[in-house]
Amino acid sequence: MSRPKPEPVQQIKQRRDGALKALVSGVPYIQFLGIQFERRGDELTALLPFDEKLIGNPFLPALHGGVTAAFLEVTAIIELSWSLLWEDLEAGRIDATKLDPLHLPRLPKTIDFTVDYLRSGLPRDAYARARVNRSGRRYASVHVEAWQDNRSRLFAQATGHFLMPEPDAND
Repeated sequence: MSRPKPEPVQQIKQRRDGALKALVSGVPYIQFLGIQFERRGDELTALLPFDEKLIGNPFLPALHGGVTAAFLEVTAIIELSWSLLWEDLEAGRIDATKLDPLHLPRLPKTIDFTVDYLRSGLPRDAYARARVNRSGRRYASVHVEAWQDNRSRLFAQATGHFLMPEPDAND
């Protein structure tokens, strides 16, 4: 008895990358800030490329605190959404070929978000990673860390609590 031939790795990567692109492109503010996401398996790293419009204090110069907070919150929401989308993609419950910004599961809504500004964000690229601490049917807790040149030297971190969307809100 022969088993089915495994799906080519390149097809799997393309499906996952396409799903992530659809998720991120569905939020105009992400495009405005220029935030990008790099995927390695199920792990995401957010990238905020430096742009002059992101500077809040031109005398230092330093990234605007609101930009930093938005970067952290976007990273948390996309990580949380990706973790749910990933499970559905891998289980075959979502057809990745039909995903586009208009046909995605709804995003979690922020209940509260607390940012710790550890040092000034310098005028250069910034990176962030989020960790889902708890994700239930109704509520999730996420921790995010941001750095620039050195992963062990954070310039900001945050903790957020999110209201999870109803599972059949799009049906």
